[in-house]
Amino acid sequence: MRRADRLFQIVQYLRGGRLVTAANLAGRLEVSERAIYRDIADLQSTGVPIDGEAGIGYIMRSGFDLPPLMFTRDEIVALVTGARMVKAWGGTAMIAAAEEALVKIEAVLPEAERSRVGETKIFSPSIGLAGQARELIDRCEHAIEAREIVALDYCDEDGATTRRTVQPLGLWFWGKVWTLVGWCELRDDFRMFRLDRISDLVPTGGVYKVNPEKSLDEFSRQQKAKYEKHLAETNCDTNRGDN
Repeated sequence: MRRADRLFQIVQYLRGGRLVTAANLAGRLEVSERAIYRDIADLQSTGVPIDGEAGIGYIMRSGFDLPPLMFTRDEIVALVTGARMVKAWGGTAMIAAAEEALVKIEAVLPEAERSRVGETKIFSPSIGLAGQARELIDRCEHAIEAREIVALDYCDEDGATTRRTVQPLGLWFWGKVWTLVGWCELRDDFRMFRLDRISDLVPTGGVYKVNPEKSLDEFSRQQKAKYEKHLAETNCDTNRGDN
């Protein structure tokens, strides 16, 4: 749980004038009591009317409420645009989540700001993806979250199909094309698989352990290093051509 979410939950638990101990909060939020003490101190420093002390418990004075959620015009435009892109190019679960998020955001915006949601004039083509492709995105996302090892049938650019066993690490969207980034056990290396070339993807029943050498961070680091090397070589070639 993000710390911001935890702070919000603490405020919710303290509503209603109930005395709540740090141990009780720590148990509900699955953190240490020391973390709760720090969170309470931070909330008090921002003006949240919490009374009490360690070892006794905490209580919030009545009449306190969270301020309405506020976004700038640019933030509203970014959120609406992002949701529309997800509806055009995302998976089925993403679409439902994006629509629900917009409903929640619009519901808590002040009256003067709500019209901006509908007035945003940035759109994404509605042609999007076929239902089968959207379902594949969902399956990949679930496998990544659960760290499930998957088996997939993949057709390369030459038309050859191979069966791969992959540790899925992340999904990258390139504009019309999604790729699954993973550790390919056949190649014993990182690989990117275009989702439109995957004909079948099923879980093997295995779960992989987190390994820094086979992580998405390491893949990103290697990609950045390759790009910087390519950029340096290109600059060298350009400079030689000028001489």
